[in-house]
Amino acid sequence: MQHAPLIIDIAGTALTDDDRRRLAHPLVGGLILFARNWQSRAQLSQLSADIKRLRPDLLICVDHEGGRVQRFRADGFTHLPPMRALGELWMQDAMRAQDAASACGYVLAAELRACGVDFSFTPVLDLDWGPSGVIGDRAFHADARVVTMLAKSLTHGLLRAGMAHCGKHFPGHGFTAADSHTDAPRDTRSLKAILQDDAAPYGWLGSTLTAVMPAHVIYPKVDSRPAGFSARWLQAILRGRLGFGGAIVSDDLSMEGARRIDGRTLTPTEAVLAALDAGCDLALLCNQSLGNGSVIDDTIDGLAQAQLSGRWQPRPASEARRLALLPAAPAADWGPLMRTPDYLRALALIP
Repeated sequence: MQHAPLIIDIAGTALTDDDRRRLAHPLVGGLILFARNWQSRAQLSQLSADIKRLRPDLLICVDHEGGRVQRFRADGFTHLPPMRALGELWMQDAMRAQDAASACGYVLAAELRACGVDFSFTPVLDLDWGPSGVIGDRAFHADARVVTMLAKSLTHGLLRAGMAHCGKHFPGHGFTAADSHTDAPRDTRSLKAILQDDAAPYGWLGSTLTAVMPAHVIYPKVDSRPAGFSARWLQAILRGRLGFGGAIVSDDLSMEGARRIDGRTLTPTEAVLAALDAGCDLALLCNQSLGNGSVIDDTIDGLAQAQLSGRWQPRPASEARRLALLPAAPAADWGPLMRTPDYLRALALIP
């Protein structure tokens, strides 16, 4: 089985010839969408259909959490609250908060799927420790037990609408103040402290999570490498100790902080290979189609060369995990969806 580990992006609202060439490459397994790829629901649906005509197995992804991380906000898309709002609701009425979280997940997934999007990188499982600006109100709560229950409810809603999901950022990004988009955050706590607090939701959600995204954070008492490049974190701890069997998807490997390892900055190809070597099934490379897209071409060529030389070997188990993230059944179209009792009931429950 060919392994297609790369998730790439496109620059505009429709496919160019270069986009089609890249997406047709057998090492490319998915596409991540951004706000720049959005014009309207009709345009998004057309773009998704064009991608699927090119390759039905491509995974169309987006960062669509609610709050400030929601790529599509107009033309009928529901403005979802930040996850902190569900944590605040929990403090007033825990049962109502769980129902609201399921409703948010259902509406989020049903609306995306009605436009042809397969998968969203949500929920955030980071704890709200306070100092992290990049996480902030994206976190449900400071208590790992509350995070777990609300995330489980949210994923129940996603799954009801036929969408897989991705818990992030393993083992936890909420304790550090630095932003991994530009820096290399460090969390100096012990493995015991991290497993007891931040990583606890990953163990408790072991039978629920379909994918996990590791943090671009260094935990020096555990490994000198960021978690996304650490075989100890991904294989020994996440897979071995916590028993996770789903897909591991790297965070964006174009981030400056992400590619600084062992005192040097890796090329994007080196970063992809390091992530795959550590145990990631899929490698995410964002915002590299802008301009001429040469970084994407170079990375595809570099990975192909690594395969030919024996430096990297495709993993059938990783490809099976990627394919498992695709929806198993067709989605409702937007018009009929708007009239279904399930959707209308969920909409009324969103805080």
